[in-house]
Amino acid sequence: MIPEASCQRSILLRRYASGVMMDLNSLRQFLVVARLEHLSRAAEELHIAQPSLSRTIARLEGELGAALFDRGGRLRLNDTGRLFRDHVERALGELDAGRRAVAQASSQGLGAVRLASETFLTLTGPMAAFKSAHPAVELALHWSPPEDMARRLRAQEVDLCVASQPIHAEDLESVQLFDEAVGIGVPLGHPLAGRASVTIDELADQPFVTARPGHWLRRLLDRLFAARGLTPKIVCEADEHGAIAELIIAGLGIGLAPAFARRNAVSAPVAWIPVDSPDCRRTVTLYWSADSHLPTAVRLMRTTITNWNWSGGEPRAGADDRPARQA
Repeated sequence: MIPEASCQRSILLRRYASGVMMDLNSLRQFLVVARLEHLSRAAEELHIAQPSLSRTIARLEGELGAALFDRGGRLRLNDTGRLFRDHVERALGELDAGRRAVAQASSQGLGAVRLASETFLTLTGPMAAFKSAHPAVELALHWSPPEDMARRLRAQEVDLCVASQPIHAEDLESVQLFDEAVGIGVPLGHPLAGRASVTIDELADQPFVTARPGHWLRRLLDRLFAARGLTPKIVCEADEHGAIAELIIAGLGIGLAPAFARRNAVSAPVAWIPVDSPDCRRTVTLYWSADSHLPTAVRLMRTTITNWNWSGGEPRAGADDRPARQA
């Protein structure tokens, strides 16, 4: 007996291949609805009227002969919708990649690089070196939470992603850039400022300045406290390491700070204290799609990043374009 999921897949693909004509705009609108699972928010993001968007989704389902969403209460993407979403992401990604390849061939230039990361503070050195060496290459920087990175790489919305927490997807290749300790940053006049190290238990009553939920810094803080049955006392949330550091300097609280940030802000009036926990670390990794052909500019950027000397803040001698795949 053929599994039901396989039957649905076969029917869906036969209908799609037998002359169903779907305009690209409808497919892009479907992807937004699939991502948000909310018609009004999707319509707002797309700058169109919600009734028009509803008709687009209904027409798409009619052409496919299958429902893509469950509508019992809240809108939910169903199994068929997820199947179709994956195909649409790959198809639109290939079209965009084709346009970029033609533009690159026509102009005989290196093209552009679209780089996504949770924070660009870490990447200022290699990006500056790359731009100096290749001034004609356009750089497009995208802030992205790690849970969106696999989708954006698969859809070829971005070329490279740098994340401080793991991205779990089979269709990605990666290389570890560096692993480092994460400590506690406190104002110079703070009672903890002179300590050689500190435990999580000793931080239980301290006010914390940290990142928003989902950011690697916040996930690490929550994980460290949860392992000891504690909840951090958060008094302020910010999006960037620079803003967090300024709030710590201002005396609003203390916060986790990676060693990289400490090295790059040696003159900041903040004391950095090691945390007495082997889990208080971060691993920074570069990801790219295993299924896509990387344009010349992207390969050059990948080489610059993977062969960067992170401790010295300069390119590493003897660089080539053969980054290792991370297990």
